[in-house]
Parts: sequence; structure tokens; C-alpha cells
Amino acid sequence: MAATGDALTPQGYIQHHLTNLSVGEGFWTWHIDSLLFSVGLGVLFLWIFRSVGKKATTGVPGKLQCFIEMIVEFVDASVKETFHGRNPVIAPLALTIFVWVFMMNFMDMIPVDWLPSLAALADVEYLKVVPSTDVNITFSLALGVFVLIIYYSIKVKGVSGFVKELTLQPFNHWAMIPVNLLLESVTLIAKPISLALRLFGNLYAGELIFILIALMYGANWAIATLGIGLQLGWLIFHILVITLQAFIFMMLTIVYLSMAHEDH
Repeated sequence: MAATGDALTPQGYIQHHLTNLSVGEGFWTWHIDSLLFSVGLGVLFLWIFRSVGKKATTGVPGKLQCFIEMIVEFVDASVKETFHGRNPVIAPLALTIFVWVFMMNFMDMIPVDWLPSLAALADVEYLKVVPSTDVNITFSLALGVFVLIIYYSIKVKGVSGFVKELTLQPFNHWAMIPVNLLLESVTLIAKPISLALRLFGNLYAGELIFILIALMYGANWAIATLGIGLQLGWLIFHILVITLQAFIFMMLTIVYLSMAHEDH
């Protein structure tokens, strides 16, 4: 257990690990740990890719350059297969989303007590290190995608075309405008909500399982040994989960933006 969690009950231990380091109250509460780790990982992503890009060679590439090229080629192929318009922003956006979300998810691979224990040495009581387990972060990403959906829908179709899409589909009759508007509005609003909650729900559940397994280490040696086996098994499985969630977020973003570029 963490240094701050030795005297806690199991319920208190779980609650402690699920509490953000925050300032402010109510709507204006800022989750400092989520902001710190998400921005820090974003800067790290930009630095790594920029460094590899500057040092890239046409000769035999190094291991890091080869790995980065594999990621870029994978994202590029995904965009070409899914996005049917022409927009130079989509591929860089998809790459950014995939790598950034994966890096935030990957923080879940760090044992749950390591970083909070280090923070406790600096008198920091709470520290959540997985930004994607904070619904504020996932909704921020989803809202960013939502703004792009609205922007490109209006840019490609015009204001009148976008309004017609909301009011004359799926039933192309003036009498059905209220029904169409209701259906299309729900569909439109569901896009960012589904993006945010899918990522948040899967990562939050994964983190909670790691916390429950960590509780086993405070029991007798038999349960602690079982906990080690369970943690290794869940760690291997969770690698697939965090990669899949980053991929799904990227692919849904590409699909939604491709739909925004379709002018009926």
C-alpha cells in the first residue's frame, strides 16, 4: 500500500486512489494531477516525434525511428481506408489522438502505489496518474472532436446545407422537420458522449481492478502471492485494452469527420 494508505480501511484505500488532486470548488474545480500528466504526456509525445523526425535517415533506421515509422504508416493506412474526403489535417489529428490517448492509457501500467507514494513524500495527499480515468479529460478530447465535426460540416456543406441535414433527414418532408431535428440532434450529441464515456469507462474499470488487486498485498502471503499472479495476468490483458481504446477513439474520430465531409 501507499505510504498514506497503510492506516486506511480497504474502502478508504480505494477511495484514496480514486480521488484527484484538485483545487477550487464545484464547477470550477481543477484536477491538477490530470492536467499535469495529460499535458506532460502531450509534450513528451511532441518531443519524441520531433526528435525522431529531425534525426530521420534514409539509411538503416534505428529501433526508435523504425517504431515511429510503423505507427505513422499504421495511422496513415487507417485514414486512407476510412476517410473519403481530402483534408491534410485528418492524418496528423488521427496520429496525435492515437499516440496521446495510448500514452495516457499506458500510465495505468504503472503500479498503483508507486507514484502516489512518491507524492506522499512531498506532502501531496492525492494523486491520480491516469488522465483517461478522469471524465473531464475524456470529455475535453471528445468536445474537441465535436467542434471539428461542426466546423467541417458547416465548411463543406454551408450553414444551409448543415441545417437541411439536421431537418430533412431521414424523412425528406417539411411536416417531419421536428422529428428529423430531434433524431439528428440526438445522433449528433451522442458522438462526443460516446467517445468520452467509452474511453473513461474502460480505463476507470481497469484502474479499479488494479487497485483491488493491490489490496491483496496487505493480506497473508497466500493471498499476496495470488495477487501477484492476478496482477501479471491483468497487466497482459490490459495492454490490449489500452491499445484498443486508443485505436477506437482514433477510428471513431476519423469516421465522424469523414461523415462531416460528405455533402449530400
